[in-house]
Order: sequence, then C-alpha cells, then structure tokens
Amino acid sequence: MNIPFYKYQGTGNDFVIIDNRSLFFPKENTEIVKNVCDRHFGIGADGLILLENDAVVDFKMIYFNSDGSESTMCGNGGRCIVAFAHFLGLFSEKTTFKAIDGLHHAEIVNDIVSLQMIDVDEIDVRENHTFLDTGSPHHVQLVENLEDFLVVIAGRKLRNAYGDEGSNINFVEKINNKTFSVRTYERGVEDETLACGTGVTAVAIAMHKTKLTLEKNITLKVVGGELEVSFEIENDIYKNVFLKGPAKFVFHGEIVI
Repeated sequence: MNIPFYKYQGTGNDFVIIDNRSLFFPKENTEIVKNVCDRHFGIGADGLILLENDAVVDFKMIYFNSDGSESTMCGNGGRCIVAFAHFLGLFSEKTTFKAIDGLHHAEIVNDIVSLQMIDVDEIDVRENHTFLDTGSPHHVQLVENLEDFLVVIAGRKLRNAYGDEGSNINFVEKINNKTFSVRTYERGVEDETLACGTGVTAVAIAMHKTKLTLEKNITLKVVGGELEVSFEIENDIYKNVFLKGPAKFVFHGEIVI
C-alpha cells in the first residue's frame, strides 16, 4: 500500500500527518505507526497524526506516539494539524477541531498557530516539583544549569516513577520573570524532544501557580525555538489557555507499507 504523507514541525517537534478522511489508514496496526516514525528505517518523527472527518467541527485529530501507541493530547501536534488542515482548505483563519481531550479552537496567521488548550483546575504542588494535566500528564521540576542537565537519564527515571502509563517530565530554569527555559523527556517517544506543547503549557501554569512569575503571558525557550503560553484565572481555574508558535511544512511524499 502506498500512503501519501506530509511532514510538519513545530519548534522542532516533528510529525508525520496523513489525510485519513477516507479512513484507509490501518490505525489498529501499531507496528506500521512505529515503523513510519522510525528515524532510521522510516520517515522519522516524534509522532504520527491522522486527520479525519467530524460530523460537528472542521476535523478530528488522532495522535500516535512514535512507539505506535495512541496517545493523549499533543500541543505542537495540534498546532501542526491546524496548519495542515488550513493547507487542505478546511478553514480560512479560525477553526475548531476534536482531539482526544475534547474540542480545541485555533487560529493561523502565516505559519503562526495559536491553539486553545484545555482548562486546568487540578495542580499538585509538591516540595520539589509540580504535577498537572494539560491534555497530557506533566511533571515540572526546577533545575540549575539546564543546558548541561542530563535530561534523558533523569527524565527516564522520573517517568517510570509514575507507573506503567508514566508521565512527561519537564526540567525548567528561570531566565527572568516572563521567560523560562524548558527541556522535556516525553513518554511514548522515550527520549528528549526538541519541544513539547503540552509540556510548556504545564510549565507556564506551574510557574505561575508556584509564584515564580506573576505574568499571564509567558515565553518558553525550548531546544527547537520559542513558544508562548497565555491564560486567564477564574476561581483558581486556569482558563482561555493558549499555546502559540510556528508550525511549518517540511516535505511530503509517499511511503510503501
């Protein structure tokens, strides 16, 4: 079978995206997903995304980790599929789509996508870290000398401390009151990625919740570039949470499976 695909990246977080509106892709076959994402024997990506029709909104997003497992929400993947749907002509500037964690609103201007994330009301603040779910579970931990920090070793250990399903692990260093550097170990990829959208969203909220910033519009510097997270607070609930940054087309082709 020849499968047409498109490759997109958001601050280095890269995805294979497939137009599956005709439902031809064998998504129950996790080995195919895993092989497509393999960086040595496949196309290479942090994840695979299927775009499908939805009866109510513009489209539906189905996301798979690079290990072949269907996963929870991916923020940068969400921004990339918005760019792809815009390329397909499914909307002009603003869209609403369905993901595993519910409906998302988004807007695209040139290659900058602003994506509304879920509201966050449960934040577990501990002595050395904060845990919260921004569509995917995230452990947020401050460290010194982030550039030299052993993210994969420490991240893998902490990821496994959260049981079989695990958690994404974010290591953070404060630059100033509005800016933080972030490096993320992602479950399902089982490695550090150049960026994580739900991760930087979790970091921004955690930094505000623990009073390391009073800003509600925060810049997150990741290995692959720069993202912005903004939010409002109502009755201790973080609402109107938006993740903003570039989502760029890389190339397209066909793969034989």
